[in-house]
Amino acid sequence: MARRSRYNRKRRQGRFSFLYKVLVFAAICGAIAVALALFFKVETISVAGNSRYSSDQIVEAGGISPGDNMFFLNKYKVSEKITSALPYIETVRISRQLPGTLVVVVTECTAPAAIQQEGKLWLLSGDGKIVDTKPVGSADQYAMVKGLSLESPQVGADIQVPEEQQAAARLLLTVTGQLRNKDMLSDVQSIDLSDAASVVIRYLDRFDVTFRRDADFDYKLDYLVAVVERLEVNEVGAIDMTQEGKASFIPG
Repeated sequence: MARRSRYNRKRRQGRFSFLYKVLVFAAICGAIAVALALFFKVETISVAGNSRYSSDQIVEAGGISPGDNMFFLNKYKVSEKITSALPYIETVRISRQLPGTLVVVVTECTAPAAIQQEGKLWLLSGDGKIVDTKPVGSADQYAMVKGLSLESPQVGADIQVPEEQQAAARLLLTVTGQLRNKDMLSDVQSIDLSDAASVVIRYLDRFDVTFRRDADFDYKLDYLVAVVERLEVNEVGAIDMTQEGKASFIPG
Protein backbone atom coordinates (compact mmCIF):
# COMPACT_ATOMS: atom_id res chain seq x y z
CA MET A 1 0.00 0.00 0.00
CA ALA A 2 2.81 2.44 0.93
CA ARG A 3 4.61 1.59 -2.29
CA ARG A 4 1.47 2.31 -4.34
CA SER A 5 0.98 5.61 -2.49
CA ARG A 6 4.53 6.68 -3.29
CA TYR A 7 3.98 5.66 -6.92
CA ASN A 8 0.78 7.72 -7.19
CA ARG A 9 2.50 10.70 -5.55
CA LYS A 10 5.32 10.54 -8.09
CA ARG A 11 2.81 10.35 -10.93
CA ARG A 12 1.02 13.47 -9.64
CA GLN A 13 4.34 15.27 -9.24
CA GLY A 14 5.29 14.29 -12.79
CA ARG A 15 2.02 15.62 -14.17
CA PHE A 16 2.41 18.88 -12.25
CA SER A 17 6.00 19.20 -13.49
CA PHE A 18 4.90 18.71 -17.09
CA LEU A 19 2.05 21.22 -16.69
CA TYR A 20 4.47 23.70 -15.14
CA LYS A 21 6.84 23.36 -18.08
CA VAL A 22 3.98 23.86 -20.55
CA LEU A 23 2.85 27.00 -18.73
CA VAL A 24 6.39 28.39 -18.62
CA PHE A 25 6.83 27.71 -22.33
CA ALA A 26 3.51 29.39 -23.13
CA ALA A 27 4.47 32.39 -21.01
CA ILE A 28 7.80 32.72 -22.82
CA CYS A 29 6.08 32.50 -26.23
CA GLY A 30 3.56 35.10 -25.12
CA ALA A 31 6.31 37.42 -23.96
CA ILE A 32 8.12 37.04 -27.29
CA ALA A 33 4.90 37.75 -29.21
CA VAL A 34 4.25 40.87 -27.13
CA ALA A 35 7.82 42.05 -27.68
CA LEU A 36 7.53 41.53 -31.44
CA ALA A 37 4.23 43.40 -31.52
CA LEU A 38 5.54 46.32 -29.47
CA PHE A 39 9.05 46.84 -30.74
CA PHE A 40 9.38 45.60 -34.34
CA LYS A 41 7.31 48.08 -36.29
CA VAL A 42 7.83 49.09 -39.93
CA GLU A 43 9.46 52.50 -39.90
CA THR A 44 10.82 52.66 -43.45
CA ILE A 45 9.75 50.88 -46.66
CA SER A 46 12.47 50.57 -49.29
CA VAL A 47 11.47 49.63 -52.86
CA ALA A 48 13.97 48.51 -55.51
CA GLY A 49 13.89 47.14 -59.05
CA ASN A 50 11.03 49.36 -60.21
CA SER A 51 10.97 51.66 -63.21
CA ARG A 52 7.48 51.47 -64.68
CA TYR A 53 5.71 51.92 -61.34
CA SER A 54 6.61 54.37 -58.60
CA SER A 55 7.58 53.20 -55.12
CA ASP A 56 4.38 54.75 -53.75
CA GLN A 57 2.28 52.75 -56.23
CA ILE A 58 3.95 49.51 -55.19
CA VAL A 59 3.61 50.21 -51.47
CA GLU A 60 -0.04 51.17 -51.89
CA ALA A 61 -0.78 48.08 -53.99
CA GLY A 62 0.73 45.86 -51.30
CA GLY A 63 -1.36 47.44 -48.58
CA ILE A 64 1.68 48.06 -46.36
CA SER A 65 2.47 51.17 -44.37
CA PRO A 66 4.70 52.43 -41.55
CA GLY A 67 3.47 51.10 -38.25
CA ASP A 68 2.75 47.59 -39.53
CA ASN A 69 4.36 44.80 -37.56
CA MET A 70 7.53 43.49 -39.20
CA PHE A 71 7.01 39.86 -38.21
CA PHE A 72 3.25 39.51 -38.38
CA LEU A 73 3.17 40.85 -41.94
CA ASN A 74 2.12 38.17 -44.42
CA LYS A 75 4.75 38.55 -47.13
CA TYR A 76 3.03 36.16 -49.52
CA LYS A 77 -0.28 38.02 -49.43
CA VAL A 78 1.53 41.32 -49.94
CA SER A 79 3.37 39.90 -52.96
CA GLU A 80 0.13 38.56 -54.42
CA LYS A 81 -1.59 41.93 -54.00
CA ILE A 82 1.25 43.74 -55.77
CA THR A 83 1.42 41.38 -58.76
CA SER A 84 -2.38 41.39 -59.10
CA ALA A 85 -2.70 45.18 -59.02
CA LEU A 86 0.38 45.98 -61.12
CA PRO A 87 0.54 43.57 -64.08
CA TYR A 88 4.03 44.51 -65.29
CA ILE A 89 5.53 43.21 -62.03
CA GLU A 90 6.49 39.56 -62.41
CA THR A 91 8.09 38.80 -59.04
CA VAL A 92 8.20 40.36 -55.58
CA ARG A 93 10.74 39.60 -52.86
CA ILE A 94 10.19 41.01 -49.37
CA SER A 95 12.79 40.98 -46.61
CA ARG A 96 13.32 42.62 -43.22
CA GLN A 97 16.24 44.76 -42.16
CA LEU A 98 16.07 45.22 -38.41
CA PRO A 99 15.21 47.25 -36.56
CA GLY A 100 12.58 48.88 -38.77
CA THR A 101 13.12 48.64 -42.53
CA LEU A 102 10.99 46.55 -44.87
CA VAL A 103 12.68 45.92 -48.23
CA VAL A 104 10.53 45.23 -51.30
CA VAL A 105 12.44 44.13 -54.43
CA VAL A 106 10.40 43.72 -57.62
CA THR A 107 11.16 42.36 -61.07
CA GLU A 108 9.29 44.09 -63.86
CA CYS A 109 8.47 42.61 -67.25
CA THR A 110 10.92 43.75 -69.91
CA ALA A 111 10.72 43.23 -73.68
CA PRO A 112 7.26 41.62 -73.62
CA ALA A 113 6.11 39.44 -76.48
CA ALA A 114 2.82 40.35 -78.19
CA ILE A 115 -0.17 38.71 -79.84
CA GLN A 116 -2.27 40.69 -82.31
CA GLN A 117 -5.98 40.07 -81.84
CA GLU A 118 -9.22 42.04 -81.73
CA GLY A 119 -7.57 45.03 -83.36
CA LYS A 120 -4.91 45.49 -80.68
CA LEU A 121 -1.68 44.02 -79.34
CA TRP A 122 -1.84 41.99 -76.14
CA LEU A 123 1.52 42.15 -74.36
CA LEU A 124 2.72 39.03 -72.53
CA SER A 125 5.09 38.73 -69.58
CA GLY A 126 7.59 35.93 -69.16
CA ASP A 127 5.17 33.90 -67.04
CA GLY A 128 2.32 34.16 -69.55
CA LYS A 129 0.40 37.03 -67.97
CA ILE A 130 -1.19 39.73 -70.11
CA VAL A 131 0.40 42.95 -68.87
CA ASP A 132 -0.96 45.59 -71.24
CA THR A 133 -2.52 46.40 -74.60
CA LYS A 134 -1.03 48.57 -77.33
CA PRO A 135 -2.12 49.83 -80.77
CA VAL A 136 -1.42 47.56 -83.71
CA GLY A 137 0.79 50.26 -85.19
CA SER A 138 3.42 49.64 -82.49
CA ALA A 139 3.96 45.99 -83.50
CA ASP A 140 7.55 46.61 -84.60
CA GLN A 141 8.51 47.22 -80.96
CA TYR A 142 7.69 43.68 -79.81
CA ALA A 143 8.36 40.04 -80.60
CA MET A 144 5.11 39.15 -82.37
CA VAL A 145 3.73 35.69 -81.61
CA LYS A 146 2.04 33.79 -84.42
CA GLY A 147 0.02 30.59 -84.15
CA LEU A 148 -1.80 31.32 -80.87
CA SER A 149 -5.36 32.60 -80.37
CA LEU A 150 -6.28 34.12 -77.02
CA GLU A 151 -9.58 33.27 -75.38
CA SER A 152 -11.28 36.12 -73.47
CA PRO A 153 -8.01 38.07 -73.03
CA GLN A 154 -7.86 40.45 -70.09
CA VAL A 155 -5.03 42.61 -68.74
CA GLY A 156 -3.70 41.14 -65.50
CA ALA A 157 -4.87 37.59 -66.30
CA ASP A 158 -2.89 34.60 -67.51
CA ILE A 159 -3.27 33.79 -71.19
CA GLN A 160 -5.96 31.28 -72.11
CA VAL A 161 -5.82 29.45 -75.45
CA PRO A 162 -7.86 26.66 -77.10
CA GLU A 163 -7.03 23.17 -75.90
CA GLU A 164 -5.28 22.25 -79.14
CA GLN A 165 -2.89 25.21 -78.67
CA GLN A 166 -1.94 24.61 -75.04
CA ALA A 167 1.27 22.75 -75.91
CA ALA A 168 2.27 25.65 -78.16
CA ALA A 169 1.52 28.12 -75.34
CA ARG A 170 3.78 26.20 -72.96
CA LEU A 171 6.47 26.13 -75.61
CA LEU A 172 6.16 29.90 -76.03
CA LEU A 173 6.94 30.42 -72.34
CA THR A 174 9.98 28.14 -72.64
CA VAL A 175 11.29 29.98 -75.71
CA THR A 176 10.67 33.51 -74.42
CA GLY A 177 12.09 32.54 -71.02
CA GLN A 178 15.36 31.43 -72.59
CA LEU A 179 15.46 34.50 -74.86
CA ARG A 180 15.01 36.76 -71.83
CA ASN A 181 17.67 34.94 -69.83
CA LYS A 182 20.13 35.52 -72.66
CA ASP A 183 19.04 39.16 -73.29
CA MET A 184 18.01 38.19 -76.82
CA LEU A 185 14.27 38.88 -76.81
CA SER A 186 14.66 42.52 -77.79
CA ASP A 187 16.45 41.28 -80.96
CA VAL A 188 13.52 39.04 -81.95
CA GLN A 189 10.84 40.33 -84.32
CA SER A 190 8.54 37.29 -84.34
CA ILE A 191 8.02 33.80 -82.92
CA ASP A 192 5.98 31.56 -85.23
CA LEU A 193 4.36 28.52 -83.57
CA SER A 194 2.05 27.70 -86.49
CA ASP A 195 3.89 24.51 -87.50
CA ALA A 196 3.26 21.41 -85.39
CA ALA A 197 6.88 20.27 -85.55
CA SER A 198 8.97 23.45 -85.53
CA VAL A 199 9.36 27.01 -84.24
CA VAL A 200 10.53 29.82 -86.51
CA ILE A 201 12.11 32.90 -84.95
CA ARG A 202 12.83 36.11 -86.82
CA TYR A 203 16.16 37.23 -85.35
CA LEU A 204 17.94 40.59 -85.76
CA ASP A 205 15.47 41.29 -88.57
CA ARG A 206 17.95 39.43 -90.81
CA PHE A 207 17.43 35.73 -90.16
CA ASP A 208 14.50 33.30 -90.10
CA VAL A 209 15.72 30.63 -87.71
CA THR A 210 14.00 27.23 -87.54
CA PHE A 211 14.18 25.02 -84.44
CA ARG A 212 12.55 21.71 -83.62
CA ARG A 213 9.83 22.06 -81.01
CA ASP A 214 11.64 19.65 -78.68
CA ALA A 215 14.99 21.45 -79.05
CA ASP A 216 17.24 22.27 -76.12
CA PHE A 217 16.71 26.02 -76.49
CA ASP A 218 19.30 26.87 -73.86
CA TYR A 219 21.99 25.23 -76.00
CA LYS A 220 20.50 26.08 -79.41
CA LEU A 221 20.22 29.81 -78.76
CA ASP A 222 23.86 29.98 -77.69
CA TYR A 223 24.71 28.06 -80.85
CA LEU A 224 22.69 30.55 -82.91
CA VAL A 225 24.66 33.48 -81.50
CA ALA A 226 27.90 31.71 -82.40
CA VAL A 227 26.68 31.06 -85.95
CA VAL A 228 25.61 34.67 -86.49
CA GLU A 229 28.95 35.96 -85.23
CA ARG A 230 30.66 34.06 -88.07
CA LEU A 231 28.48 35.67 -90.76
CA GLU A 232 29.06 39.00 -92.42
CA VAL A 233 27.06 41.92 -91.05
CA ASN A 234 25.27 42.38 -94.38
CA GLU A 235 24.24 38.74 -94.80
CA VAL A 236 20.56 37.80 -94.51
CA GLY A 237 18.68 34.55 -94.99
CA ALA A 238 17.47 31.43 -93.19
CA ILE A 239 19.26 29.38 -90.54
CA ASP A 240 18.22 25.75 -90.04
CA MET A 241 18.88 24.68 -86.42
CA THR A 242 16.83 21.47 -86.58
CA GLN A 243 19.77 19.12 -87.09
CA GLU A 244 21.84 17.77 -84.22
CA GLY A 245 25.29 19.29 -83.89
CA LYS A 246 25.10 21.54 -86.94
CA ALA A 247 23.41 24.59 -88.40
CA SER A 248 22.78 25.40 -92.04
CA PHE A 249 22.71 28.94 -93.40
CA ILE A 250 20.74 29.55 -96.59
CA PRO A 251 21.36 33.04 -97.99
CA GLY A 252 18.26 34.86 -99.08
